[in-house]
Amino acid sequence: MTDKPFLLKRLFAVSFPMILILIVAVFLGLSIGSTGSEFKAVFQSLAGKSVADSMTATIIWNIRFPRVLLSALVGATLSLGGLVFQVLLRNPLAEPYILGVSGGSAVGAIIGILMGLSRFPGVAFAAFAGSLVTLFLILAMSSGQAILKKDSLLLSGVMINAFCSAVIMFLISMSQHSRLHNIIFWLMGDLSMSDIRQVAILGAMLLPCFLLLFRLSHSMNLLLMGQEMAQTMGVNIKLVTMTLLVVTSFMVSATVSHCGLLGFVGLVIPHILRLTLGPDNRVLVPSCVLGGGAYMILCDLLARVLPEHGEIPVGVITAMIGAPVFILLLKKSDLCR
Repeated sequence: MTDKPFLLKRLFAVSFPMILILIVAVFLGLSIGSTGSEFKAVFQSLAGKSVADSMTATIIWNIRFPRVLLSALVGATLSLGGLVFQVLLRNPLAEPYILGVSGGSAVGAIIGILMGLSRFPGVAFAAFAGSLVTLFLILAMSSGQAILKKDSLLLSGVMINAFCSAVIMFLISMSQHSRLHNIIFWLMGDLSMSDIRQVAILGAMLLPCFLLLFRLSHSMNLLLMGQEMAQTMGVNIKLVTMTLLVVTSFMVSATVSHCGLLGFVGLVIPHILRLTLGPDNRVLVPSCVLGGGAYMILCDLLARVLPEHGEIPVGVITAMIGAPVFILLLKKSDLCR
């Protein structure tokens, strides 16, 4: 491709500041928590020096570090998932939570939890099955050419989301499960149950998906130009579309099975980055991974430090930020018709 050198320069120019932002977010996530601030201890640890207080070192590396990694993976996944849905459906309001894909994953995950399945692979694959069912329901309800219409798509997603919420409440109300309280807290978005082994497994599942989506980013650009143009340029539309849908649903369901429902991340980050960096998905895909990771780390940090005692679910923070953004985007889309 003739623009490959330009693309590499642009990727470097964009990725370098995004990586710096992510590093700052990771440092803040490690340094600040409910027990106070340990900037000096984190500096000492990163410099290879031993921390005087062993309890502080345990808090930083055994509790905060896995949580920061999980936050980065979840944020990257949800923002990248939102970008893919927005490209496929040509709708800036599309994202896993609003479309009900996250809700379907949650239904599958709760069924897996109540059946006593292990988090991986049992609950993860139950969540994946739930996300696929809701995704195909949305596509069927939007039916054919109407899938590109914002009203049809959003209404289908809202209805599926409402139905999934009803199923979730039914399952919880009928259950005498000992983990009922944990399930309710998990539904609001919970990153507190992070374990370094589970985070490593999740990372091993997600990183190949990130690489595959980056490889398909040029095809995503062509899809935005229309199916006929994309086909003329050599894109296998059915294969690329199905691959994007399945991979994205798998990523979202994997994160939902670990941390519950986190809304509007896939709406806020891709929209901000698209306004800032332009519409080229070859740049937006890595930017969503880096920017989404930093965003979720900072949201989780707020969830930990805002309450005087304990913490609030991180999903509350993402919803408080994302819901007004969604309303503004919805108003803007209405005015542009």
